[in-house]
Amino acid sequence: MLHKTTEPSPPAAEVKLSRRWQWSTRGRAISYLMEQAVENPNAISLAAGLVDPSTLPVAETRRVLADLLGDTERGCRALQYGTTQGAERLRRQVALLLGRLETQSAVRQNGAHAASVEIDPAQIILTTGSQQLLSLVGEILLDPDDICLVAAPTYFVFLGVIHGLGARAVPIPADENGMQIDRLEQELERIDAAGELSKVKLIYAVSYYENPSGISLSTERRRELVALAERWSRDQKIFVLEDAAYRELHYDGPDRPSVWSFDPAHETVILAQTFSKSFSPGLRVGYGLLPKPLVGPVADRKGNEDFGSSNFNQHLLATVLESGLYEPHVEQVRASYRVKRDRILAAADKYFADLPGVSWVHPQGGLYVWMTLPEQIDTGLDSALFKRAVKIDGMMYVPGDLCYAGTPAQRRRNQMRLSFGVESPDKIEEGIRRLASAVRAVL
Repeated sequence: MLHKTTEPSPPAAEVKLSRRWQWSTRGRAISYLMEQAVENPNAISLAAGLVDPSTLPVAETRRVLADLLGDTERGCRALQYGTTQGAERLRRQVALLLGRLETQSAVRQNGAHAASVEIDPAQIILTTGSQQLLSLVGEILLDPDDICLVAAPTYFVFLGVIHGLGARAVPIPADENGMQIDRLEQELERIDAAGELSKVKLIYAVSYYENPSGISLSTERRRELVALAERWSRDQKIFVLEDAAYRELHYDGPDRPSVWSFDPAHETVILAQTFSKSFSPGLRVGYGLLPKPLVGPVADRKGNEDFGSSNFNQHLLATVLESGLYEPHVEQVRASYRVKRDRILAAADKYFADLPGVSWVHPQGGLYVWMTLPEQIDTGLDSALFKRAVKIDGMMYVPGDLCYAGTPAQRRRNQMRLSFGVESPDKIEEGIRRLASAVRAVL
């Protein structure tokens, strides 16, 4: 009998992932937070940036679905492929909605004589949530080693987008009025002196109730930000990317005009908004209002990715807006979150007032409270506080160092983001009580 000689198996070939994957390190922190939520299902999560299930528009969606599918021709249009830029029907409604928001802000700022604001639907692109718009803008503007200037702290998912493109996020200090424009100018002067001004392409600002800090950029700084971007657009155009995801979640305080409103030529500011917070995140519909020279490039890049976001969901939302159901629903959402915002602040007063060195922002909108602990308390994912909070006290938060760009030395490690979006008012208070218990334990 002949025996075959078994050849040794060749070694497994190495998996070579792209540099873009290697640059995208911040997504791993998000994955870790999600893993902790799964592994500790009974923990109260003040980390998740989800919306309150009780605010989701089930009845309104059921009604408009019946309207949309009750007409065969209209239903077929919604179920067919759409366009890369998005359904014209919804872009017209978004233009009207933005026009109303801008006009209302102008009236509050300038009195009853403010002119109504008209938006061109041709400059609107519909996206899969505003996150896709942020990503597309980064892709068409930022090459490896380019610079995007951001507030410190800022939205940590966008920091991941910047790093994933091989670009640099340069932090600018912020205070109770948002990004400090004088410090922004100082940084531009430093960059210019280093011969790198040509690499500055973008300034990113979360203008309303910032994720994570809950702070809004002051009206005067909005005006100054646009003027500064225009003044420093020497080697090439520097755009301002205004992330206004939380704009409609306004509970009290001034109703500030958008950064976009201080760009009358509409050549500098890219405005990003979404229906995820105000209506439904499950529909995944966001939108961008772009300077004309960027509409084509963003659409071209988007076409390579998806040929257009969900056409059916866009037609559904268009029906919601046409039916007059949207704005009454937003009022209900605001009322619900206002109660929860007040509850988390009252709980912080109750359980942290006697702890020296602890402070927190009182947001006038949005979904987040930003808390600062004494300098010696590390809030990071690998810290004693985070492990104690999750494993023993049964609550979760987002460590603040994730929300800072720059070197580790530039990131404060004694802060945290607390979300009041998804949990009930009673669970929010209990979560704050548990957090205070964990802080006391590590002091």
